[in-house]
Amino acid sequence: MSRLFTLALAFGIASILSTTLVSASGEPSSGAKGMPGAAGTFEFKPTDWIEGATSWWKDTDGVDPGKAGCHIGTDENGRPNGRTFGEACLPDGMLVESNPGADELHSHKNDIGHPDKFDCNAWCAGKGSSGGACVVAAAPPCAESAKCQCNN
Repeated sequence: MSRLFTLALAFGIASILSTTLVSASGEPSSGAKGMPGAAGTFEFKPTDWIEGATSWWKDTDGVDPGKAGCHIGTDENGRPNGRTFGEACLPDGMLVESNPGADELHSHKNDIGHPDKFDCNAWCAGKGSSGGACVVAAAPPCAESAKCQCNN
């Protein structure tokens, strides 16, 4: 292969990946907008996804990457229905941070949420730390959750 063809191929692949990543992610939620490390929202289906349903939820911590939160399923009047999902660390180290505000009753059309993704290292640096990482943490009633843990 010629060097020019190799460069063109590499540029084309990078452009496709870049376009895919940009189109798969939305802007940060209103609660995350302007926060260091906020990388935008993405579609999330809970493990017990109910196709076609409008589901109702409350988030225990709002948009707070430094605190592990739990998304609690409710009915349209805010009464818990036994469904939950916690925040999580993605394989690339990003934090899945549920939104909107703490204890704000909100719906998910087709039972699909749009949580924020956070770069914990950038979030921690923005708070004056030398950096940080996504770690698993407790957030009852969720069996497991996650948060950004900053270096000292």
